[in-house]
Amino acid sequence: QAGNMDLQTAIQETQCALNLVLNNKFSQALDLLKPWWRDSMYHALGYSSILVMQATMTFEHRDIQTAMATIKEALHTCQRFRKKNSMVGSLSGLISKQSNLQEEMHAELCYAECLLQKATLTFVQDENMISFIKGGIKIRTSYQIYKDCQNVLNVTQDLASQSDSFRQFEGGVKLGIGSFNLMLSLLPQRILRLLEFIGFSGNRGFGLSQLREGASSHSLRSILCVLTLLFYHTYVSLILGRKHLTLASPSLSGFKCPTTYEECVSSQQEWKQIHHLCYWELMWTHSYQQEWEQAYHYADLLCKESRWSKAIYVYQKAAILSMMSEEELKKTGENVVELFRQVEGLKQRLAGKSIPTEKFAVRKSRRYKAANPIPLVIPLLEMMYVWNGFTIVGKRADCTESLLVTIEKAEEQLRNDPNPSEFHTDDSCLVQMLKGLCLKHLGRLLQAELCFTQVLSSEGRIRYDHYLIPFTLYELGLLYKQQGDFLKATTYIENAKTNYKDYSMESRLHFRIHAALNSLKGSPAGTP
Repeated sequence: QAGNMDLQTAIQETQCALNLVLNNKFSQALDLLKPWWRDSMYHALGYSSILVMQATMTFEHRDIQTAMATIKEALHTCQRFRKKNSMVGSLSGLISKQSNLQEEMHAELCYAECLLQKATLTFVQDENMISFIKGGIKIRTSYQIYKDCQNVLNVTQDLASQSDSFRQFEGGVKLGIGSFNLMLSLLPQRILRLLEFIGFSGNRGFGLSQLREGASSHSLRSILCVLTLLFYHTYVSLILGRKHLTLASPSLSGFKCPTTYEECVSSQQEWKQIHHLCYWELMWTHSYQQEWEQAYHYADLLCKESRWSKAIYVYQKAAILSMMSEEELKKTGENVVELFRQVEGLKQRLAGKSIPTEKFAVRKSRRYKAANPIPLVIPLLEMMYVWNGFTIVGKRADCTESLLVTIEKAEEQLRNDPNPSEFHTDDSCLVQMLKGLCLKHLGRLLQAELCFTQVLSSEGRIRYDHYLIPFTLYELGLLYKQQGDFLKATTYIENAKTNYKDYSMESRLHFRIHAALNSLKGSPAGTP
């Protein structure tokens, strides 16, 4: 019965299960939680969390169905422990009844976390707009519960210092409020204004401080706060163009990277999907160093084993093969043209929407539909830019110089082409933008500026890759920022934001622009 599992024991057992998960012992964690998952809110939360994580990794219909059924049951379990009416609406009554207070507070937290998981599954389960709206409503409800919990925490701070249960509650609130604030602060203003209208708000500084406090709180959710901070600083910041890697940089070495990922792969065989994360990183690690055969090996493994995004995997595999010499390509036995032709048929939808990077890959691969296709120019380096990889390569002058040599070879081939195709201007502009990026990272700013301005001067002649103009304006703005001309930087970045629309990966650029303009606000000459 529910009464046989007290709150403290439930938290302790869930902590043990979390430790097992972090040590790759997934089945043991499930076995520990399973006996009580229908009667204890924390066992329900832990058990469903593992199954949801598995479903989002495998993308298998069976796993998604199992996880959805489990999360619905987990929500019912949490609901039994929740206060019957609004928590904040009857705050005084809640505090006056100490016997149920702690259980009800934790039930709110667990319910909010389960709701977020159900929203995640809703997005991946059905490919329509109704599912997207349903998922959004669940997220909003979860956000409101976290805000209510924060209000409760503010009124019960004196109790928090006396009880481990209250400290656990505080850790959960800091994880939720911190994550929501951080996530929302990353959104471009046009999206954020809409979300603020329906009750959301995000403050990056506050979000980070909440997560840091949660990370040092020695609660069940401390490690989750740590992982959220790590994910933000080492991955999200990079993809969105923020550079906050100084916290970790001294202890990170690019040379150790492949060995570390290989050790991760060999450390467990239970969840092969974790291997795919490592394969992705290993593919890029070798690509940054133009070790195309090794990069192809991991791209091929992803194509064969992972279900996350077949369109991206096949496109990137074909793009890597395009970078090889004829002799290297022959060894693989692959047909590059056929691979590019497969991409469009592999496109998927998420919550009724196409995935922007997949749309980009599909559009680029359409060039190969022709009977005698004109090959893409340095397609893997273009994808490297899409994933903001030049920011990583730029930290290594030797790798950047090597990429520059490859780009200049492509530039020379285009210049000497006796029969320029309809794609010639687009290809030349891509090459100039990527060349400018390399030169910028090498500190050759005047030459980089010339490359970027050459792209902008070709705007009227670009036929297909219209994304190159706003992205180049953004990069030129960053270059002026690097030179200390903050007013000019703001002008160019605002131009990219305001005057261009309906181009490939528009949302991704708006995320980067949002980050860049925020950083310029704090610059000495950020205002005229």
